[in-house]
Amino acid sequence: MTGTLVLAGTPIGDMADAPPRLAQELASADVVAAEDTRRLRRLTQALGVQPTGRVVSYFEGNEAARTPELVEALAGGARVLLVTDAGMPSVSDPGYRLVAAAVEKDIKVTAVPGPSAVLTALALSGLPVDRFCFEGFLPRKAGERLSRLREVEGERRTMVYFEAPHRLDDTLAAMAEVFGDGRRAAVCRELTKTYEEIKRGPLGELAAWAAEGVRGEITVVIEGAPDKGGEELDAAELVRRVRVREEAGERRKEAIAAVAAEAGIPKRDVFDAVVAAKNAAHSAP
Repeated sequence: MTGTLVLAGTPIGDMADAPPRLAQELASADVVAAEDTRRLRRLTQALGVQPTGRVVSYFEGNEAARTPELVEALAGGARVLLVTDAGMPSVSDPGYRLVAAAVEKDIKVTAVPGPSAVLTALALSGLPVDRFCFEGFLPRKAGERLSRLREVEGERRTMVYFEAPHRLDDTLAAMAEVFGDGRRAAVCRELTKTYEEIKRGPLGELAAWAAEGVRGEITVVIEGAPDKGGEELDAAELVRRVRVREEAGERRKEAIAAVAAEAGIPKRDVFDAVVAAKNAAHSAP
């Protein structure tokens, strides 16, 4: 008889949020695979429990090498508990590789539901929650980050991102550039911890706030793109509206953003229409 892989959610801040079953699983599992064994020790001390099974590390650096070992233990009938530093395994944390390998071997996989920074931030953001998507961490390089954001420029669902505090200002600035300064967002910092803070507002304002420096664990929630509505504007009309705003004194970048917001379309569509019109004017005899 094969064993069972248990994915267990751990507190994202307040240790009192640990699900009751977590202590039971920690005490009875044959193997406890932890992203950081030192953090596991602090967790077990806070819960007043002592693992009786073997404790091994399971993190990004050894995930590929350790997965076959854990699958072998599961195949032999062991109950393997997987915990990460915070939240649910596999969600921007180690776990997916092991789950996929276990499923391939027809090994039972279950979970101890627990805290989730994604759902907590989404619920606290004040933004629509009926439809959302999780985008994880953005690339560190500026060009790759902009490219990834442009892929979801027209995404209508609320979007959730993780970000490191030292990159937050650059990320919010890039989001403001792609989605527009006025797109609503929320920066959720240190969720469930002593200094929890939810900063809500337009992306432009949040980017300026983050430029002063932000600390802690960060989750960013972004409002989805607006509905295009019933009015369909052709390229010529988009260009005309941008020109009117420019003649009124707006810079082209701001004019394009405003027209895109009015039309409920990505800024890239308006930009492309303006560039095409400019190229056509230059090539005309």
